[in-house]
Amino acid sequence: MSSKPRVIYWFRTDLRLHDSPALHAALDLKPEYTLALERRSQLTSDSPHRLDCQSDLSLSITKLNKKSRLFVIREAPQTVLSKLFKAWNITHLVFERDTDPYAKQRDAKVMELAREAGVQVVATRHGRTLYDPDELVKANGGKPTMSITQVQHAAARIGDVPQPLPAPDSLPDPGHLSLDFEQTQPSPEPDINSIQRNSKDTSYASISGPNHDFAVPTASELGLKPATTPHRGGETRALAALDAIIANEPYTTTFSKPSTAPTAFSPQATTLLSPHHHFGSLSVRLFYHRVLDVTRKPANAKKATTIPTNLIGQLLFRDMYFAAQAAIGYPFAQTYNNSHVRFIPWHLPSKIDPATNLATGDHIIDSTLAEKWFQRWKHGRTGFPWIDALMRQLRQEGWIHHLGRHAVACFLTRGGCYIDWERGAEVFEEWLIDHETSCNSGNWQWLSCTAFFAQFYRCYSPIAFPKKWDEDGVFVKRFVPELGRYPKQFIYEPWKASIRDQKAWGCMITGDGENGDGGQDEGATHTYPKPLFDFHERRGVCIAGVKNAYRVGLYGNDPQVQDGSWRSRFDDDAEGPTEGTTGPTAERQTHPAVGPGVHAADMDLGIDQDEREAAHPGGETKGGDQTPRAGKRKRGPGQGQGTLDGHVSIPNQKRNA
Repeated sequence: MSSKPRVIYWFRTDLRLHDSPALHAALDLKPEYTLALERRSQLTSDSPHRLDCQSDLSLSITKLNKKSRLFVIREAPQTVLSKLFKAWNITHLVFERDTDPYAKQRDAKVMELAREAGVQVVATRHGRTLYDPDELVKANGGKPTMSITQVQHAAARIGDVPQPLPAPDSLPDPGHLSLDFEQTQPSPEPDINSIQRNSKDTSYASISGPNHDFAVPTASELGLKPATTPHRGGETRALAALDAIIANEPYTTTFSKPSTAPTAFSPQATTLLSPHHHFGSLSVRLFYHRVLDVTRKPANAKKATTIPTNLIGQLLFRDMYFAAQAAIGYPFAQTYNNSHVRFIPWHLPSKIDPATNLATGDHIIDSTLAEKWFQRWKHGRTGFPWIDALMRQLRQEGWIHHLGRHAVACFLTRGGCYIDWERGAEVFEEWLIDHETSCNSGNWQWLSCTAFFAQFYRCYSPIAFPKKWDEDGVFVKRFVPELGRYPKQFIYEPWKASIRDQKAWGCMITGDGENGDGGQDEGATHTYPKPLFDFHERRGVCIAGVKNAYRVGLYGNDPQVQDGSWRSRFDDDAEGPTEGTTGPTAERQTHPAVGPGVHAADMDLGIDQDEREAAHPGGETKGGDQTPRAGKRKRGPGQGQGTLDGHVSIPNQKRNA
């Protein structure tokens, strides 16, 4: 038997060979090693992109050593690793640190199994973010990072971002790979990705795959429907995309996120590297340093955009959310028991498991109308073409532009529907190929003005805002083709067209879209639904509701939120499930099915939410607008309506990469 260390390198969120600190730690042991990969039954809708990454990584490994590949084990790590330690005479387990709450819990179990087996664990190196999230929290005084300024100050205390490491030029042989033990198959239920399948998942039929060669599973093996996204994954594609972006020095130097067009789709206006960062097929440190190399050139330095809107700023936003989640843990992804998220009595609140104080994944239907609005929003049937085009693009491609995410999130929460941000986050988790729990939850908190951002009176108009980017509605006609013949003066407000014109343009504005996207009436004319509501009225209702919640000043961990007595702080006629003065805790809430109220408002501007306002009043100190009050009082319609104080400026910036 070889005297060399026998190492399992466990690939997880680092599906690449370049700049992998943990992989370098494994190779520093001079091992005869085996490559393994976690497999779980609860796949997410990003599976096709993940398969691209796994397949590309496996090919790259084989190029370095013809005897090796990415060895995929069809069993959960919590049960299979202890068997592999014994079967393969493993001396070391190496993996990249992961600060996600689930990952911490899983890794603690795995490290316990390793200790029991006498296996040394090397899990001290991070590579998923610019800075180790735990170190950022420590440098921020042990508090969650709630603004870019806090991230910058904490990062300055830590030091410079390390230079990226090169990919290895060779890999050792994998050695003997016997599997003389019984497979433990995970439970097939719940299968949260069942909606993504059109046949049975057979990937667990054999622990080493159908050909017993540990190959990356195929979409067919997983029973997945054909992928509809044009966006593909893998380290090879990621590095090529990065090269193209860096080669376009004017774009890289002057990039400003709020100035990129959310209506651009061929090509998109942003880098679209976020899925590669999510799966680890592209190192964030490599991206960071290559961007700096361009922007620090003497010819570019004076015109280079700055943090937080430039490319470096986007990476820092990502680090901000990762560190905030690392500090708060599981509650970061919910309002209940979250010390840094404002409590707002939204419609469709989450059900909470009293045993764990965590959201169950189900929600309370306090309003049948709000539930109907939510389903129409999710499936692109709101009757507002801009919102529907974005939601259909999301479902089809697994990606929408940053400002598009802002628009649909604002519309669902504080800018129209007054529905809990956690419902929107769940939809994004289901459909986004770049989904990160930390970034997704953080962005929804930002856009709902429950954390990170507080200017709740600045809302996106689903009519005025897209007109500023795409007056002719080319984007809408791409994803809402039933409106393809509508002229630009009606493309964002098709309900204003006369019946005669609707017939002439081949699409009637009628119904609620319950039969699907578009459709046909008796005369073989396409149909498109009427709008959910009068947007201007609903925006006023939402702004008044959020302002009232700010005045009450509760956060997710306040005792009144946890025991249900928060209702005594809100008027009975306030928006949301506010009736009564006391009530059961969140997981047992029951309310009659009522429709959200409607009050008038007088606002009509499309507003861009500027990322420069990340460091809002309140934040980690929980200050801001809260004003204590005793008892209830009546609120008149329209009282406390906010006003809009800015506008979008559209520079002549186009991406030619």
